Amino acid sequence: MPEAFLDSIAHRFRALGEPTRLRILKTLLEGEHTVSALVQSLGLTQSNTSRHLQALHDANLVNRRKSGLEVIYFVDDPLISQLCQIMCDSELRRLEDTLAAARRTSNS
Repeated sequence: MPEAFLDSIAHRFRALGEPTRLRILKTLLEGEHTVSALVQSLGLTQSNTSRHLQALHDANLVNRRKSGLEVIYFVDDPLISQLCQIMCDSELRRLEDTLAAARRTSNS
């Protein structure tokens, strides 16, 4: 694989490495939102929300459009939803395995 391709993938994963961005992405996977709606629903400041949205946009994880004076953000790549589901399923399986191992240890 070309180095530039790997750099692009790494950039996208770095953008997902921030819990606040994951919360924003989860909300946008439920439907498009304005910046002000995200601020209100997530309890973040406008500047913090905008900074995280810019990082997600720069990583091509979300898209945006203007509607009057507002900017509306959305996820327009269905593979982003699949990626998030794969990661959530993997983490859930890891936690279940850890719990099962702890139960086996306590029953020994």
